[in-house]
Amino acid sequence: MSDEFIAQRLAQGELNQYGQLHGVALPEWRACPAPQPVVLQGKYCRLEPLSAVEHAAGLHAAMQADGADANWTYLGYGPFASLADYTAWLTGMEGLSDPQFYTIVDIANGQPVGLASYLRIDAANGVIEVGHLNYSPLLQQKPAATEAMYLMMRHAFELGYRRYEWKCNALNLPSRRAAERLGFLFEGLFRQSMVIKGRNRDTAWYSILDSEWPAVRQVLEQWLNAENFDATGRQRQALSRLMSAWRNRGVTDN
Repeated sequence: MSDEFIAQRLAQGELNQYGQLHGVALPEWRACPAPQPVVLQGKYCRLEPLSAVEHAAGLHAAMQADGADANWTYLGYGPFASLADYTAWLTGMEGLSDPQFYTIVDIANGQPVGLASYLRIDAANGVIEVGHLNYSPLLQQKPAATEAMYLMMRHAFELGYRRYEWKCNALNLPSRRAAERLGFLFEGLFRQSMVIKGRNRDTAWYSILDSEWPAVRQVLEQWLNAENFDATGRQRQALSRLMSAWRNRGVTDN
């Protein structure tokens, strides 16, 4: 959390009759609708509501594409010994409203290549989190990986949410780099917040606010534009550089 943000909030605070500072009034605020299980369509990928029948076999194959189980290290479940075990777990997740799971499908070949979800959905306060991210080797470091997160962000902010969260194990450095690359702002650590697979987890917190979303969206769309990739699919400009340039210009929070 930056000192500039704290200073802005102090400047925006209003004194009540007791001389106490309190937050800016939000007279037009109304609770957000809960996200519904809809298809989120992109150029490189499509997010479909999780279906164990339709997605289990493809996801299981994709997750095993490199013959390793590194994808499961920081998750609270898995790896699964068999397709049957994985299908049973997916069946238990299917149809839940919170967490609400989506399968990431590669548009080029129709292959399920990853999972993501909305969770800790607080419609009354306009707060929603993205999590349970599991990107198979077939999705990692591909434009579709970034686009999937863009589609979920866009959908949440279009529903009226004012805070979009990303939380991860503080030792999961790839996840932390991904959050910053996508435009999330680091807010701090929750020490000893969980026990995962018998090990301590300190949780790193990140967020994007609705006031930041227009700029973040512009940067993401600039990066995802076909003109940013050469004939071999290699990026011309790195998203991390574009996002850093925006951050360095300064952010106005409401």
